[in-house]
Amino acid sequence: MSGEIVNRVANSKLKTLDLEEFYPKGNRILFDIKDWLFQEIILKEKDFRTFVEAHDWSQYQDVYVALSCSADAIIPSWAYLLLTTKLQPFAKKIVVGSLELLETVIFQEVINELQLDEFADKPVIIKGCSDKPIPDSAYTLLISKLQPVAKSLMFGEACSTVPLYKK
Repeated sequence: MSGEIVNRVANSKLKTLDLEEFYPKGNRILFDIKDWLFQEIILKEKDFRTFVEAHDWSQYQDVYVALSCSADAIIPSWAYLLLTTKLQPFAKKIVVGSLELLETVIFQEVINELQLDEFADKPVIIKGCSDKPIPDSAYTLLISKLQPVAKSLMFGEACSTVPLYKK
């Protein structure tokens, strides 16, 4: 037996999918309208519209925006719609909700556009460790898309995977 080291993982049919490779570039911000409310609890339409018109919306160029209100106030739907009309020419994506919801929506679009031909009838490892904030929901969306085509699905790294599914 020779002393040659063989990388069995590299020579296998295993395919690894790392969602971090598909992480869209761009800042993510939470746009909190609390400070635009009267006493941080009441939305006065005239005052709110004045704030909206005076705000520099161009600062959100190529930014992902989550619209929210951290105050315990009732915000009419039109308020978020008005903000969206101002953000739309600049922002990459706008949602009403948290930054986590924003990431979920972003990844839903990324996963919907994934081409899965290279994973057809192959064992697939979904890489789990990431330096970027990939929401858990992105992994469930990915499983839903991969399961019909993959031979098997595992989670983790090639050296230590958790089996999830096998045809």
